[in-house]
Amino acid sequence: MTVVHAAPSWLDEIPSRLTELDRAHLLRRRRVVLPAGGARMLVDGTPMLAFCSNDYLGLAHHPALAEAAREATYTFGVGAGGSPLVSGHSAANDALEHELAAFVQLPRALYFYAGYATNTGIIPALVGDGDAIFSDALNHACLIDGARLSRATIHRYPHADLAALGVALAASTARRKLVISDAVFSMDGDLIDIPALLSLCERYDALLLLDDAHGFGVLGPQGRGSLAHAGLTGTAASRHVLYMATLGKAAGVAGAFVAGDAALIEWLLQKTRTYIFATAAPPLLASALRKSLALIAAADDLRHALHQRIAQLRDGLATLPTGLGWHLLPSSTAVQALVIGSNEAALAAMESLRQQGLWVPAIRPPTVPTGTARLRIALSAAHTAADVDQLLSALAAHAADCTATSRQKAAGTQWAPAADTV
Repeated sequence: MTVVHAAPSWLDEIPSRLTELDRAHLLRRRRVVLPAGGARMLVDGTPMLAFCSNDYLGLAHHPALAEAAREATYTFGVGAGGSPLVSGHSAANDALEHELAAFVQLPRALYFYAGYATNTGIIPALVGDGDAIFSDALNHACLIDGARLSRATIHRYPHADLAALGVALAASTARRKLVISDAVFSMDGDLIDIPALLSLCERYDALLLLDDAHGFGVLGPQGRGSLAHAGLTGTAASRHVLYMATLGKAAGVAGAFVAGDAALIEWLLQKTRTYIFATAAPPLLASALRKSLALIAAADDLRHALHQRIAQLRDGLATLPTGLGWHLLPSSTAVQALVIGSNEAALAAMESLRQQGLWVPAIRPPTVPTGTARLRIALSAAHTAADVDQLLSALAAHAADCTATSRQKAAGTQWAPAADTV
């Protein structure tokens, strides 16, 4: 009898592929967290001072939001029960959309259950086969994935290189052109030149989709976002801009929205698959977000405190040794990127800080370009001056250890860390 040997399954390769990730220092690990007050968390049961949250105004645990959500459960229950176009568009969600539009001073808004679903859904609703997308090289993954799903031709231009974008737009013969860009880039923290970007779009009849996940609530008058920061809302708004922002960062809750010309928003309501075919966001979250908008508008003191912490951190990091190859990227926002270099070195820095009671995430490829692994320091109004001083001291201690290691290696001797750094 002939014995047939089955070919090896590709599933058998998964363990070795995980090992390869580990060897390249690219294996990621989830942590189990509990809030512990202010900017502190219990991380896998250990108290930590956290510099990893996008809760930029410290609103996620505000009692007014919790109370608004609690009260909403008595009226709306917990779940939405259906998609927005079937039975899930509750009175709370409808009111939130009107308040979001008024808050960002644009004609109309559409509320989604998640930011990733917003961008992956609205881009294919706007453009398709035969159309053209122009994407900044450092855009967030949801913009990249939305562009791919659209099947439009994608032109990737160098980060913030508006001259290159202008050349690409001028050369395009596509009937429909869509420019997609973060407003505040999530891993570098820099703010794009929105007026110049929008001017290009108007010149070449392109629509600009601006993702303001990290500017909403923080930038602009009353925290109305990067577009307001650039003075381009209200009567100065252009029909060539579509504004998107998430509600799980500075707003402290969950979800996202897109705002712009009323006809454009109606088109997205009719054509966005991630909106039409998904259960709506729970009304209790919309109720909490309505309270959050009021808090954001009155939170000039929190924004002032946040900007003080940003200046304090940048001033302190300027005193670190320069021979390590570390460099702080330009940023006036809550996202501060300290580029370390290799994956291994970034992980070592993260571990050193962890041992000193701080949680600062190491960000590695493919999230950032190869060779630019970094510590992504996320600041919040919940951080105190003492918190930032603690971080600066911990980074200085790690820098001193790295400098000692380099000197010992250069001298050809074996270096061993001090007992209290193991």
